[in-house]
Order: sequence, then C-alpha cells, then structure tokens
Amino acid sequence: MSSLFIRDDLATIPHEIRDVVSLHGEEQKHAVTVNRLRVGEVTSIGDGRGLVVHGPVIAVSGSVLSIAVTEVHETPAPLHRIRLVQALAKGVRDELAVQAATELGVTGVLPWAAERSVSRWVGPKIGKGLERWRTIVREATKQSIQAWVPEVGELQATKDLVALAAGCRMLVLDPTATETLAGVDLRGADASGEAGGASDVPAGAELDVVLVVGPEGGISPGELDALQGAGAVRVKLGTGILRTSTAGPAAIAVLNTRLGLWG
Repeated sequence: MSSLFIRDDLATIPHEIRDVVSLHGEEQKHAVTVNRLRVGEVTSIGDGRGLVVHGPVIAVSGSVLSIAVTEVHETPAPLHRIRLVQALAKGVRDELAVQAATELGVTGVLPWAAERSVSRWVGPKIGKGLERWRTIVREATKQSIQAWVPEVGELQATKDLVALAAGCRMLVLDPTATETLAGVDLRGADASGEAGGASDVPAGAELDVVLVVGPEGGISPGELDALQGAGAVRVKLGTGILRTSTAGPAAIAVLNTRLGLWG
C-alpha cells in the first residue's frame, strides 16, 4: 500500500540511497497503528517541501519506524500557483473544501472572514482555526502522496484580498457572473497590455491564480464591487449553484485541466 509520512527536518539529516531514515512521535504512531506498516513494506517519507525518499521498512518498534532509502526524489515547486481563498463556513464545510482542495493539488489556502460568514474566528479562535486547517492540509497531502504541503496563510479580511488582487490573477466564483471559468483569460494583460488567450498558457510561463470562494450566503455586493475594483474577475462554473464546500474543489479541477496538469 502506498503511503507518505512527513519528517520536517528530512533535508538536514542523511537521506541518500543506503541511508536509514526514521520516523518518531505522531508520524511513527500513525504509520504503525493506523497504516499498520510492517518490515518489508515500502513507504515514503517527505519534508513537505519537495524532498521525498522511498524504501522498505527495516525496523518497527514502539517508538521508531525506519526505512532503508532506495530512491530519492526532489520535486521543484509548482510552476503554476493556485491558491484558494475559502470563506469561513458553518460546521465543517470550509474544512471539507480545504481538504479536497489539497488533494487536488492547490498550492496555498487562505481563510477569509467574509461579511456573510456564519462562522467567526476571533481572539484565541484565530490561532486554533489556523492550526486546525494546517493539520487538515498536512494530512490531506500525506493521503494524496504529494511532495509539497500547501501553505495556510493568515486570516484575511476583505481589505487584505483587495490588496492581494494587485499582484495576482484573482478569480471570484459568482453564479451571477457572465464569464465562465472555462473560458476566462488566466493570464490577464501581458507586458504589452494585450490579453492572453482564453486557455493557452505559454510553456514555461509562471501563473499565480487566486480563487475566491464565498460562504453559504454568497459574497455580498459590496465585497464583489471591492474585489472587482481591485482587478479581480467574477467567473461562474455552470448553471447550478454549488455549496461552499464543493465550489472551490470543482473550480480547481477545471483549472488543473486548463493548465495541462490533468490529462
């Protein structure tokens, strides 16, 4: 069974072929008690920043699991950045969105305190919420066996998103929009001021897309105006209206296809 575990300091310890790399603490406990790894089974250990080693398990105890490294892979940071701005939502709907977005390869997640968000992070809840999202992202990265753990940014206010829009291609999901995500220009204006093609991104070109998803009640007119005034583009996915927990992942799937990340 394929599996991935994370050791944050992997790059600073011996990790070349024939070296032995070990897991301790919660990662070791998860490997032994949840995944039930045994001697001889092959697994992977990564640092969440592109470095991953593979090899068979050679020792299992109550506190340590060790593998003999047979392969070393270093995956460069993604050329195309897709960050999800997910509005806080009631229950676990925002967490479900973050989990699925990570599995689909998003490179970053930003929690947003939208005007119509039912859930509110204030005081100590901000730190607890961020820690919860970071745990979700870490576990989803391991489950989907990806080399890079997406960054979870600080809690955003609408004014923060307005400032962010100036340095990226921001797409705001809005079911009332006239432009579609499948057809929108992903690059915006190029250096000559001319818009790029609707779906073609030149080979080797970097892309920084920020996808904004509102809460259950949608994005308020004032927020839409502020974001659009800062250069964001309103786009729709289709004729229906998706839940906040599914809209972001569905949009990321579309972007993955358009960028050639999916066949």
